[in-house]
Amino acid sequence: MSGKPLIAIVGPTAVGKTELSIKLAKALNGEIVNGDAFQIYKGLNIGTAKVTTEEQEGIKHHLIDLYHPEETYSVYKFKEDFTKVVCDIHSRGKIPILVGGTGLYVQSVLYDYQLENENQDVKNLEIVNNKIEELSKLNNIELHNYLYKIDPKTASSVHPNNRVRVERAIEYYLKTKKSLSERKKSQTFSGKYDTLLIGIEMSREILYERINMRVDMMLERGLLQEVSNLVDKGYENSQSMQAIGYKELIPVVKGDIEIEIAKEQIKQNSRRYAKRQMTWFKNKMDVTWFQRDKQTLQEIADNVIQLSK
Repeated sequence: MSGKPLIAIVGPTAVGKTELSIKLAKALNGEIVNGDAFQIYKGLNIGTAKVTTEEQEGIKHHLIDLYHPEETYSVYKFKEDFTKVVCDIHSRGKIPILVGGTGLYVQSVLYDYQLENENQDVKNLEIVNNKIEELSKLNNIELHNYLYKIDPKTASSVHPNNRVRVERAIEYYLKTKKSLSERKKSQTFSGKYDTLLIGIEMSREILYERINMRVDMMLERGLLQEVSNLVDKGYENSQSMQAIGYKELIPVVKGDIEIEIAKEQIKQNSRRYAKRQMTWFKNKMDVTWFQRDKQTLQEIADNVIQLSK
């Protein structure tokens, strides 16, 4: 890698991005930059799977615990924060390693195009995602009919059975109020960095098992108490509390539903989120993928190190 190097690691939740990033940072004299929309907030630790001091293994991490839970945050602010941090890392002769699952945030700093006015703060993203989950229950014909109502031009060019593309067009319209055909986006990386974009994936069955186990572990570690503390401090209606694992537990804290119901909701929403993440990364980014089913994280790290040379 020449110029101003940047390594980015993407993939669905619970796939092992954090552990891989630590291995790479140690081997490549790197520092890690968070690319997750909710780890930016103080106090949201367990539910966001925020890396602990022990897990950091001495590697410097950036863009974690910068904002209070009541503050709003957007992709535009992320780009600003990211640019400053990466400039600092480069000035010290180190390699920034961007790690995250928030596709929009990662895409915004890697690709050379202007983000349109999509009202892309996390709260609005969550509203859109909830609508997408609602639409996911429709069959192919019903979903295509919905697209035709909001974007007939794109719908006319997409077969109803091409569900991935239909969903992508709907998602884009919901965020921008523009048709997919109007989108102006470069498919090349920004010239600001010499970028190596890699991703980790695994079979859906194994990933979903990992997600379910991680939710159980989060609850054992005290996630409910963490949410209760945030609610007690008055953050219930904040943007940050729309994060998966938090919004589902607020009714438990308030005594409206049982913990077991909320736990299943968290697992289901986490699995759906992982599916949306992979759709985003596969469709919108030029990622070099590694199969966690076939390689250990150390083997993946060794391959990435070779690619970075």
